[in-house]
Amino acid sequence: MKTKKYINLAVVAGALSCLQLGGIARADEDKPAAEDKPTANLAVSALSKYVWRGFELSKDSIVLQPSATVAYKGFSANVWGNMDTNVYVQNTEGGGSNNWTETDLTLAYDWTIGPVGLTAGYIYYSVIGPDTQEVFARAAWHTLLTPTLTVYRDFDHLAGWYVTLGVSHTLPITEKIGLSLGAQVGYLAADDASSYAKVNTAEAYRGFHDGLLTASIAFPVNQYITITPILNYSFALTENARDLIKVNSQEVLNGGNGGDSNFIYGGVTVTMAF
Repeated sequence: MKTKKYINLAVVAGALSCLQLGGIARADEDKPAAEDKPTANLAVSALSKYVWRGFELSKDSIVLQPSATVAYKGFSANVWGNMDTNVYVQNTEGGGSNNWTETDLTLAYDWTIGPVGLTAGYIYYSVIGPDTQEVFARAAWHTLLTPTLTVYRDFDHLAGWYVTLGVSHTLPITEKIGLSLGAQVGYLAADDASSYAKVNTAEAYRGFHDGLLTASIAFPVNQYITITPILNYSFALTENARDLIKVNSQEVLNGGNGGDSNFIYGGVTVTMAF
């Protein structure tokens, strides 16, 4: 896995991991339909670790992840970034010098068909090392637990498929505050071993890969600003996944021994929407 420490793809992280589902209402015949207006969303997360698709992409440092999204009539554009406050370089005091490790651009379109919310989009990942590109499609059923299926296709540097199936639910705490819980499993299939290979073989990696459990509580400060503490648990699903995640851990990539495949991490996100 020559370049895996450089491919810090957002489980998009970052900005497209939540799909909003809206109903379609018919305007009153005597009143004009409400005019659609552009929306904007600015956010920044401070997290104890950056984990993407089960892979550890930071170690022993705080990562800052700013995000900006504009949307209009189903179309949206998002810019997301990752800054590692102390890039992990083993046995080097102060860590690495290149703290800004990634910038992602996502273009997407959302629409609904009955109870199903659909999204199609494109993501460009600018990282330290070879950049890469993906297209993706998502379907979310607006029913109990909101089951959501997302398919990503990398057609560039890391050619292959990544598929997730997740569920989520919010438990009300007060009238305006709820505990949001989520669970997701991921399947990773490389086109060939140059993207991902099973450890100690030249065989392309394919199989159920990672699981993710999430918990968060959004606290509205006012009509524009929300503060959300977040706690995540990422874990390998199979023995092959554990081996692959461990050999691509920051410790092993920087010349150490061991490495982990399960990670508990969290932090806080501040969001401004208008």
